[in-house]
This record gives sequence, C-alpha cells and structure tokens, in this order.
Amino acid sequence: MIPANDFTIPVPDDKRKALVRAWLWLGLLALLGSGVFSILLVLSRTPHVHELIPWVNFFHTALVVHVDLSVLVWFLAFAGVLWSLNSTPRFILLGWAALALSALGTLIISLAPFLGAGNALMSNYIPVLQHPIFYVGLLIFASGMFLLVWRSMSAIPLVGQAMSGTGALRFGLNTTAVSAVMAIVAFAWTYFMIPDFVEGRAYFELLFWGGGHVLQFTYTLLLLVAWLWLASASNVNLPLTPRVTLIFFAIGLFAVFLTPLIYYSYSVTSVEHIKLFTWLMRYGGSLASLPLGLAVFYGLLISQKAQEANRPYRSALISSMILFGVGGLIGFFIQGTNVTIPAHYHGSIVGVTLALMGLTYVLLPQLGYSHPRLRMAYLQPYLYGGGQLLHVSGLVWSGGYGVQRKVAGTAQVLDGLEKQIAMGIMGLGGLIAIIGGVIFVFIVLEAMLAPKKT
Repeated sequence: MIPANDFTIPVPDDKRKALVRAWLWLGLLALLGSGVFSILLVLSRTPHVHELIPWVNFFHTALVVHVDLSVLVWFLAFAGVLWSLNSTPRFILLGWAALALSALGTLIISLAPFLGAGNALMSNYIPVLQHPIFYVGLLIFASGMFLLVWRSMSAIPLVGQAMSGTGALRFGLNTTAVSAVMAIVAFAWTYFMIPDFVEGRAYFELLFWGGGHVLQFTYTLLLLVAWLWLASASNVNLPLTPRVTLIFFAIGLFAVFLTPLIYYSYSVTSVEHIKLFTWLMRYGGSLASLPLGLAVFYGLLISQKAQEANRPYRSALISSMILFGVGGLIGFFIQGTNVTIPAHYHGSIVGVTLALMGLTYVLLPQLGYSHPRLRMAYLQPYLYGGGQLLHVSGLVWSGGYGVQRKVAGTAQVLDGLEKQIAMGIMGLGGLIAIIGGVIFVFIVLEAMLAPKKT
C-alpha cells in the first residue's frame, strides 16, 4: 500500500506511456538546441573573448531562440509529460496532435535564424524574431499548446484519493493546467484589446505581458509539484498532510484568478495594468511558493541522507531550492533596467529547470528507459546549479555598476576593472552551467538510447 503522504504519481502502463515519452523527447531536444545557442550567448558577453567572435551581431538572434527553447518549449513540453501522466486515456489522439504541432513549431523556431529570420525583438517572456518564418513557428507551437491544455482539462482523472499524497499531487497538476488556461485567456484578451496604433516592440511587449506573467505561475506550480515528487523519491520526511498540501496549491492558484480583475479594471496599455502584473508576480509568486517551500526545506533538515540510488533526486531538489530562492530574493532588489533583472529570472528559471531535471531522472526507469548513471546524475545538478549561481552572482555584481541587460560586446561599456571582473565571473559561471547542461543531456540520452531492460 502506498503511504498517505507519498507524493508521487504512478506511470500508466498503457497508450499514455508512449505519449509521455514523446513529450519528454521534445523537451530534451529543446534543451539540446538551447544549449547550442547559449554557447554563443556566454562567449559574446565575456570580456576579451567576445573580441574573437566574428558574429557578435548574432547575439540578439541567438538570445531569442535560446530563451524560447530553454524556457517556453522546455517547460511546456515537460508540462505535457506531467499532464499526460495525470490524464485518463480519453482523447489520446488529441494529445498526439498537440505533440505534432508543438514539435513542428519548435523545429521552425530553431531553424528560423538560418532561414533568414533576424531583427530580434527582446520582448519580455516570449522574445521574437520579426520575420514571417518565426511567426509561423510560434503560432504553430501555440496551437499545439492550446490542444495540449484542452486535452489536459478534458481528460482529468476523477481523484478518488483526494486525501492521499498522490491525490494531492494530481490536484497540484490540475492547478497548473488551470493556470495555463488563464494564460491563454490573457494572451487572447490582450490581442483583441491592443489599439491598432501600437506597433513594433511596444506591441509585443504588451501582447506577452499579462499572459507571460500568468505563465510564470504555471511554471511555479509545476516547480512545487516537482519538489514534492523529488522529496518523496529521495525519502525526505515531509511535515505535510495531503489536506494541507491541497490548501497550499489552492493558495498558489489564488493569484492566478486575480488576472481577470486586472483586465477588467485597467486597459492593457495603462501603467496600472503593467504595474499590477509586476506586483502580482513579485508578491503572488512568494505567496504561491513560500509555504510549501518552507515545509520541504524543513523536511530536508530533519531527514537522513538519501540512499545511494536516490542521491540524484536529493541533489536536484537542494540545488533547485537554492537557485529558486536566490532568484526570488533578487527580484525584490531590482531597480532600473540593468543586468540585475536577468540575474533574478536566471535564478528562478534555473530553479525550475533543476527540479524538472531531477524529475527526469526519477521518470526514466519508470518509462522503460535505463537508469541514469548514478554518480554523474548526482553531481550534475550541483555542477549546473553552481555554475548558474556564479552566473547570477556576476550579473548582480555587474548590475550594481549599471551594466545594461540585453547587450553584448563593446555595447556593455565595461570601462572599469570591477565591471570586467564581475562580468568575467558571469562568463565563467555560464560556461560551467553549459557544461552541466551538456552532461544532463548526455546522461538522459544515454539512458533513453540504451537497449531496453526487462
């Protein structure tokens, strides 16, 4: 019998399993693609090294594709993994259609820079290349996500174990789907409300502002699901009952339901609309993650060391909590438009990524793949997380000296030794993180491509 506070979900041994595996492949390939572009990004911002790169002007184009692959596609593809796990077999063809559209859109987005797409526009949350090829790829991917969320909401299982850990985790995944629906509503609402005279950067900034903020709540709720799952998988003594966990997830969803109120109260072009979503993310995000995060942290303190087989899950959990906490804390100190802003979201986003990496290690053998290499999988989160922590530290230090975000090369104006040292730390941390990311892809590909074990 599964313990009442075991926060895991069994992998179904039917046609859903193949769909789960396919979504995992899409997420992994998106990470692989983003890693290629991230190498160009870090090198183009590292002092002295950027002078050796003849294509620094490619920086913004690479940044757009890197962000879209490593955040938008990777996170939502993994949402596809978890929503497919948390579904009934109903509408399975709709799930495959969602995957096909999402994969095609991802491919077009990845190839767009090599097919002539440029003119990068660094809009928040979903940066774009102002070119028809990129627009087509983004729309196809969005269509796939629409079908994915539609099926996720239409195939929700009847939770007969509401007071079990599994039932609470299923409820948590349901909240992520509801949050995704609200994000789609926000995107559509903004699209129809933007005045015709708004164009260019201002247009995309407004288009993705409300829905982009709601998507952050979707990612945060996915993070909380992953933390609980990793904690159970690594034998953390969680001081939580399923009933209390349900309440925490409901609190996390509360901020999402404030979205329509903001849209009803102020126009999408108003200063109030923009500020309210900023405050909603800053304070609502803390409200969503802090209670459950503190409970998991306390569980880590009172638990014994993880067993050998579970050490990768524990290291991913610890690394994720540190990075997400640091990123959230930095968010309260943002002033101006310097590189403190990317320091904030790199910490938060990498915190989510680390949690999903750890959950990938958990799911691999359950999906019929080989077990990942234990020692490499144990060290990889610390290497990736440690590199990102250095990266974030360098950005925060540089932000204190006014180094601007979204620039590269000489445009960074590194006219002092302190700025050069800070950005050098940023570059070193970024390169270490890239190595950690490459190791993750290697570990997972090795397990997924190895001969199946019975």
